Amino acid sequence: MVRRPVAWVAGIVLFAEAVGIALVNWFMGVVVDRQEMSLAGLDAGMMSVSSKIAGLVFGLYFAICGFVALRVALRDRAPAGLGRILLISAAVVHGLVGAFAVGLVGWGAFAFMMVVFGLIVLIFMAYDREGGTDVSDAVPGDGDGPGSTVTPPAPMAS
Repeated sequence: MVRRPVAWVAGIVLFAEAVGIALVNWFMGVVVDRQEMSLAGLDAGMMSVSSKIAGLVFGLYFAICGFVALRVALRDRAPAGLGRILLISAAVVHGLVGAFAVGLVGWGAFAFMMVVFGLIVLIFMAYDREGGTDVSDAVPGDGDGPGSTVTPPAPMAS
């Protein structure tokens, strides 16, 4: 099926994004520090350190989300508990950042954010039943599949 490759690709993309976010924030911190820039009188050193820390925190966050996606691919089971919450929050973050990216960066950044958003949502759509079974795996007649038979309720006695 398609669910394992989607989870693999989502995990790899999230790891690449984690490295990218960390490097961009680190670079911004170095630039602020070397240029002695300040914003509204804030200390340039503090802005540099906070940019580097933010890059590491967001990079770690996306790396953990990538680990959860890779774990889903390895186990071929839907994410549960904290992993599910992390992936849902990553989808929300990508949706919001994608919306802001259109105006600030351009359509290319929006497209990338929506691709990652779509991959995360596809993980949840592919594993929509408990235990990692797919909807197409349903056996007719078991009450869940497209060919299931429904028995009407017994008539009431009067």
